[in-house]
Amino acid sequence: MQIAAFYGWAHFAVAAAYLVVAYRCWKALHRNEGVPPSGLAGMLLLLAVLCHGALLVQDVFGTGGLRFGFAQALSATFLIACGLLWIEGFFVALGGLYALLTPMAALAVLLPLPFHGVALAAEGSSLALRIHLAVSVLAYSLFTIAALHSILMTSIDRYLHQPLRETSGSLGPLLSQMPSLLALESLLFRQLAAGFVLLTASLASGIVFSEELFGRPLRFDHKTLFAIIAWSVFAGLLLGRYAFGWRGRVAQRWLFVGFLMLVLAYIGSRFVFEVVLGRGWV
Repeated sequence: MQIAAFYGWAHFAVAAAYLVVAYRCWKALHRNEGVPPSGLAGMLLLLAVLCHGALLVQDVFGTGGLRFGFAQALSATFLIACGLLWIEGFFVALGGLYALLTPMAALAVLLPLPFHGVALAAEGSSLALRIHLAVSVLAYSLFTIAALHSILMTSIDRYLHQPLRETSGSLGPLLSQMPSLLALESLLFRQLAAGFVLLTASLASGIVFSEELFGRPLRFDHKTLFAIIAWSVFAGLLLGRYAFGWRGRVAQRWLFVGFLMLVLAYIGSRFVFEVVLGRGWV
């Protein structure tokens, strides 16, 4: 009982650390200061990520088997996203993304407390399945960063076209310190390309080795359909980018459609099955 209480309070402590990072980022940006990853906010983010990772291991493996569900998937997605963002901060000034991502990570780290996930069958908790889940979550993380990245780019574009209006609001200082749109767009498509490679590996392994991974032959259900649609949308986006130079609003529309399909493919489906229908792993 005491151990369970400790882990519960530890989740809230990590959530509080993420919120402190978000607060310090907003304050620093309003003072026209940068948010370097080696600064106080950056080091606190790193500490929160490390503690978040330790708690997630307990959430997934703490019962001796493998428990996984939409809450664990979201928690892992934002954990990896924050870790990748901290690394990217050494190369590009991304304080604005810190401020956007960390409140979501604070919520995500708390989700496994009320939603424990479902225990996977013995044949489904193999090393192969764990690798498959890790690759899938990493792909989700990259696409999550890319989606938030795109939202930030839209705000910057609006700021550049209406600087006086945006400066009067709370977002003006944040937007004025971000890198150029060209630099952010280049980083965005690198994230998309890496995420697409991982998504391809996840889909291919799930299709080819379905029986070894899940203990049953491949079923063409809603999850498979949404995943294939998402893969097709991202493939079309990358093809359009490198063949026809797609950018701006056209690229953003494709990105958001693909991201929505990806969310529906797993996290949305798992939420419906676990919370709404109260069913196990399907």
